[in-house]
Amino acid sequence: SPQARSKKRSRKHQRFMARRAVLERKGLLSPHRHPGSQSPEAGLEAHTELTESCDNVPKAEQTVSSSLSLSASPDNIAKHHSVLLSQGNGSSGRVRTSSLVLRPGKYVAIDCEMVGTGPQGKLSELARCSVVNYEGDVIYDKYVRPELPIVDYRTRWSGITKQHMKNAIPFKAAQAEILKILKDKIVVGHAIHNDFQALKYFHPKDRTRDTSQSPALKKRAGLPIRANVSLKNLARHLLHKKIQEGCKGHSSVEDAQTAMELYRLVEVQWEKQLAHSLPPRPPSPVTDPAADSSQYLDDQYWPTELMASSL
Repeated sequence: SPQARSKKRSRKHQRFMARRAVLERKGLLSPHRHPGSQSPEAGLEAHTELTESCDNVPKAEQTVSSSLSLSASPDNIAKHHSVLLSQGNGSSGRVRTSSLVLRPGKYVAIDCEMVGTGPQGKLSELARCSVVNYEGDVIYDKYVRPELPIVDYRTRWSGITKQHMKNAIPFKAAQAEILKILKDKIVVGHAIHNDFQALKYFHPKDRTRDTSQSPALKKRAGLPIRANVSLKNLARHLLHKKIQEGCKGHSSVEDAQTAMELYRLVEVQWEKQLAHSLPPRPPSPVTDPAADSSQYLDDQYWPTELMASSL
C-alpha cells in the first residue's frame, strides 16, 4: 500500500541520515548545509580553490569540462577540444591544461618489442611490452615468453637477449594483464597495428591514436602527408631529442613515452579533426544506481564497515 511504501522509504532515509552523520564525524564528509546557508569563510575558500584550479580558463572551457564524465565518448572529448581550439592558439601549455582538466587517466601509450619465431625466424612474436600513462610514467613493463621457440632475438632492434627470457612471463598471462589495462582507454602508439597484432588484439578505431598516421604531426614536421615517417624522425624534428640510438636495440618504454609526447603536442587539433570524421556513438545506458535516489538509499550501496558502525 502507499502508506507501507512511505514508511519503508522513511526508514531508508533514517538509515541514510545516520550513516551520513557517521561520515561527518569521521571527517570524510562536510556537514550538511541547506542552500544559502554557506558561511562567508567557506564561500571564500571554495572561490579560491576554484580560481586556483581554473586559473585563466575561459568560462566556456569550464562548462564543457564539467559536463564530461568518466564514460564520456571520444566525440564529447573532441567537442571539448574544439572549444579550446576556437578560444586559444593550441600551444603545448593549453593542451596540457585542457587534458588535465579532462580525463588524463583515460589515455595510455603502448610499445612492444618482438622476436622472430617459426621458419627462419620470420614470424614476429611479443617479447616485451611497455605501457605509460598520459604523463609518461610507466604503468606496465614486462618481458614476455613467446608461445613458439625463439629463432631470432633481433637484439639490434628489439634489445631482447636470451637473458631476458629467464624471468619472462608466458604470453597468455601477459596478454590478459595488458588487455585489462587497455580496456576502455584511448591508446596511443606509433604504427600501433604492429603492437596490436603482436598482442593478438584489436582495439576500437575511435579509441586508437596512431602517431605514424597523424597529418597534424607530419605537417608540423614539414613532411608530406602521405609519407611513411618513423618515430625516430618525428622525435628529432618535433621534440628535438634522439631515440633508438646505438646497437643495443630500442627501448619500448622510451618509444611509448615519445609517442605520448607527440600526441600531446597536437592533441587539440587531432581531436577536433576526429570530431568531424568519426560517426557519433550511441549514448550509453544509465547504469549508475546513484541516479535513482530511492535505490541509493538501499543498504547494498553502502560500504560494509560503515553499515556496521552506524547500526
